[in-house]
Amino acid sequence: QVRLVESGGGLVQTGGSLRLSCAASGGTFSSLAMGWFRQAPGKEREFVAAIRWIRSGTYVADYADSVKARFTIASDNTKNTLYLQMNSLKPEDTAVYYCAASGAYSGTRNANRYEYWGQGTQVTVSS
Repeated sequence: QVRLVESGGGLVQTGGSLRLSCAASGGTFSSLAMGWFRQAPGKEREFVAAIRWIRSGTYVADYADSVKARFTIASDNTKNTLYLQMNSLKPEDTAVYYCAASGAYSGTRNANRYEYWGQGTQVTVSS
């Protein structure tokens, strides 16, 4: 059983930055496909970013167009932690952000393929 716990959300002004963390326990971290999703009130959960492992300890990143060039996903295998560095935040980034993991897929944008989810962390960007 894999458990994911997000942290780092909060309230920031437009143009500010936040760094989200997702601590994973259980399973083998380096074998998990991991990504970030977000859900705003009245909207469906949407893909934000994901990592695709190409070899042990090496991955490539995939980003939604809405966050490309502003967000950076990173994985620290020594700490079993996934990060999402969010820069140049906009009010439209306001949402609950969820960390997700899958033992069967890698780099997918499909939320249905992730079987492990954290409880989410609230990110609010004021205008």
